[in-house]
Amino acid sequence: MRVCIKLTTTIIIILMSFSCKTDKGINRYDLVSRHNIVNSIIDSLNSFSVGNGTFTFTVDVTGLQTFPGFYERGISLGTMSDWGWHSFPNPENYNLEDNYRNYDVHGRLVSYLWQYGRGEDERKRMASDWLRENPHRIHLGMVGLQILKEDGSEITITDIKDNVQKLDLWTGKISSRFTVEGVPVQVTTVCHTGDDQVSARIESDLIREGRLKIKIHFPMGIPQPAGYDFDNPDAHITNVISSGEGETLFERIQDDDRYFVKVRHTSGSMGNASRHMYYIKPAADEQSFEFSCLFSKAEIRKVPDDFALTAEKNRTGWAEFWSSGGAVDFSECTDHRSFELERRVILSRYLTKIQCSGSLPPAETGLTYNSWFGKFHLEMHWWHGVHFALWQKEDVLERQMDYYFKILGRARETAQRQGYKGARWPKMTSQDGRESPSGVGTFLIWQQPHPIFYAELLYKNSENRERILDEYKDLVFESADFMASYAWYDEAGDRYILGPVLIPAQESLRKETTINPAFELVYWYWGLKTAIEWKERLGLEVPELWEDVAEKISEPAVQDGIYLCSEDTKDSYTNPRYLSDHPIVSGMNGVLPETELVNNMILGHSLDTIMLKWNWPSTWGWDFPMLAMSAAAIGRGEQAIDFLMMEAPKNRYLLNGHNYQNPRLAIYLPGNGGLLTAVAKMCVYGQFPHNDKWKVRWEGLNEYVE
Repeated sequence: MRVCIKLTTTIIIILMSFSCKTDKGINRYDLVSRHNIVNSIIDSLNSFSVGNGTFTFTVDVTGLQTFPGFYERGISLGTMSDWGWHSFPNPENYNLEDNYRNYDVHGRLVSYLWQYGRGEDERKRMASDWLRENPHRIHLGMVGLQILKEDGSEITITDIKDNVQKLDLWTGKISSRFTVEGVPVQVTTVCHTGDDQVSARIESDLIREGRLKIKIHFPMGIPQPAGYDFDNPDAHITNVISSGEGETLFERIQDDDRYFVKVRHTSGSMGNASRHMYYIKPAADEQSFEFSCLFSKAEIRKVPDDFALTAEKNRTGWAEFWSSGGAVDFSECTDHRSFELERRVILSRYLTKIQCSGSLPPAETGLTYNSWFGKFHLEMHWWHGVHFALWQKEDVLERQMDYYFKILGRARETAQRQGYKGARWPKMTSQDGRESPSGVGTFLIWQQPHPIFYAELLYKNSENRERILDEYKDLVFESADFMASYAWYDEAGDRYILGPVLIPAQESLRKETTINPAFELVYWYWGLKTAIEWKERLGLEVPELWEDVAEKISEPAVQDGIYLCSEDTKDSYTNPRYLSDHPIVSGMNGVLPETELVNNMILGHSLDTIMLKWNWPSTWGWDFPMLAMSAAAIGRGEQAIDFLMMEAPKNRYLLNGHNYQNPRLAIYLPGNGGLLTAVAKMCVYGQFPHNDKWKVRWEGLNEYVE
């Protein structure tokens, strides 16, 4: 029998769980609109985006993609989609079999997909590179302006003057104003809600003077961050399938991949400037010009909606998004951090809607530029997806759950190859579900219970729980089968052990020596207990192994009244290597529901030690909401805010709302998603500080799992 000392504050939290729920409706238009972004500084980190969740179009100071080179040093100008992937040819037939490496796991050889590097077998190294890079997300087409000065030369970004750019969040519309040699230009940019289409309206006397054109430049798609390359015109093909008055259909081909782009414009003509570059020249007697650019994997037969219709659909779609689901209002708070927290919440909702609400788990940099070749990491899907269900946008999480069914066969094959039951979910993957070679990712295990968590969250908040049970039971049971078979039984201690070989969520620990990482132990316990409950709800027999592992899983190790990173790290809080990366022990209660495996008093001591000793530059954006949820869960509302709003290098939120990490990761959407999860959970369970400074009003939020 495990005994957990629970703080009396837990009872207080339950009693006050609805203390900040508003009894009068929040004025959502005012809430959202007070965080509209207005920018007059030309900065490569200040790019804005429009999108619909499956397609995102990122613009520069001109409202289009006129100066891509300048923005590559910050947040590059992407045109990316859920379906826009490419693979280079594989004439050497590199495959997974080239990259397995065996490890001794309790006397049994288990193969892992290893990333071979320099100094190792050359074919294996090249196979590693190809398998990691392919498939990769690609840039679909750069759509910008060509503006000529009076002397006939093309402008550079230094010729842009008097610039003011506004992102209207309620309508999802970007308005960009600037002058060139004293002549005003106004550009309005919107994204279609149902199609992968960007539309724009340009107003300027430069059109009448014949000095402004629309430039469409198709690049070679590459795996590197920006996703585009204009220096290899022979490596791809642009065909004009049809061209008529006001409409042109392009076919794009690169190796075995192809897609289509249809451009509709109000006047003028389309001309070919070079092999992959085209210009739309507006009629000379016009002062305004409108166009729509529709991207599609399949050939486009319909006429794209014009700018006016696209703008109206965009307006009504965004109004519906903001008017439904959850809302949190900090306007009655007096703490000096409250307005900034509200800004981060609103902008995070906008960014995750346009970047992360498609049919696939998102990449860390969404649909703006490539991190890890545009692939996504399934351990990060928790941080991308859970908040949607909490803010009553469950349809997004359900849509992305379909991906797990699509890759279930591959996950079963991985588990079977390693000698386990059930399904072992990959870490770094793409739309095809194939795992990528890695020196870290293939050894992670903390993504394995995620589908159980998602399914339970959907079940808890569903009006049709029978449907949820029936629809997701296979994912729950396959995940649990792997988890139970993965745990190793230690006869001497009559307990189950995790590892080695494994790398925990705190990736600075070594795979060869890590035993019983604290967070993973608790997640294994909760996940198996929840899977057992699913069996019971469905009237099915519970596997004995599930029950045995849940009952006898090792308890998190403690030393000097503080939780250790893992059982083998006896000097966790004196060795710098153990005080870096993710402080994941905090997630044992907060990210995970409260269980009898965690002592809240010890967890509180651990949080205090982390606050004092952790190497904060080594953390990541989602660590701060994780720490906040942990502190809030044990009744420490003030400490939760201190963690959530900590001034730390990777807890920085830019003008456009992006969670900046470093020059390589100027965008980090798990930070935005984690923030939304923490705020929603703290609202529903009354975990904000109980003082006059934090009068938080909220509505339309769902409950967390228990």
